[in-house]
Amino acid sequence: MVMMKSLPLLLIVLFSHSTTTLAQSPAAAPTAPATPSTAAAPAPAPSAPPTDIIRILKKAGGFTTLIRLLQATQVSNQINSQLLTTSGGLTLFAPNDNAFSTSKPGFLNSLNDQQKNELIQFHLLPTYVSVSNFDTLSNPVRTQAGENPDRLALNITSSGGNQVNMTTGVVNVTLGGTVYTDHQLAVYQVDKVLLPRDFFEAKPPAPAPAPEKAKGSKKKSVDSTATPADDAESDAVSVKQWHVMWVASVVLLVAAFTW
Repeated sequence: MVMMKSLPLLLIVLFSHSTTTLAQSPAAAPTAPATPSTAAAPAPAPSAPPTDIIRILKKAGGFTTLIRLLQATQVSNQINSQLLTTSGGLTLFAPNDNAFSTSKPGFLNSLNDQQKNELIQFHLLPTYVSVSNFDTLSNPVRTQAGENPDRLALNITSSGGNQVNMTTGVVNVTLGGTVYTDHQLAVYQVDKVLLPRDFFEAKPPAPAPAPEKAKGSKKKSVDSTATPADDAESDAVSVKQWHVMWVASVVLLVAAFTW
């Protein structure tokens, strides 16, 4: 009887427990393990712009005349191209505007295009030379104007890099400060324009034209093609003619005595 009385109470407890369990929210799904985030690669550093000799001289200031010559002769493009395609570098001796002003009045205007190009090339060495290495050069130093030791000679003397002097046989020049250097291009200011002797020495006379051939030379050449057989035939004809003339003379002589 006691069990019958406690049975309803037990059912109530079980029903209450199941209701509470159903009311609870479902268990959350297991989360995936976190993966370490990949750090973004740093952006590449911008490459340095190619060397531009005009930009370098404009930044330095005081090289207006030289810039104009470099552009007029297109040597500026040549320099920039050489720096990209060769590994030996270049050295430029850069006269500033004051250096050009000490030149003879009208000097630049008296030069033709070829001479202006030669003048600029005479200020260029085909290799990079640091200030401390000028005393290692052998005189005459070759410039990009050419290697003629008489007309395009440039001699450089240096005392351990403290002072660098140059002479062309026409003008003596002193090296000033360094305008620019990047171990490929060196630009040094000079106090005067480097004038090659080629501008002031008389050019050798042009060779005389070859004499024209005589008009009769062609006929002579044709006649000279005669063969020995032709000469023998000509001699035979001459002998035959002489024999006929001799016989005719004898006949005439006999006829004269007969009469």
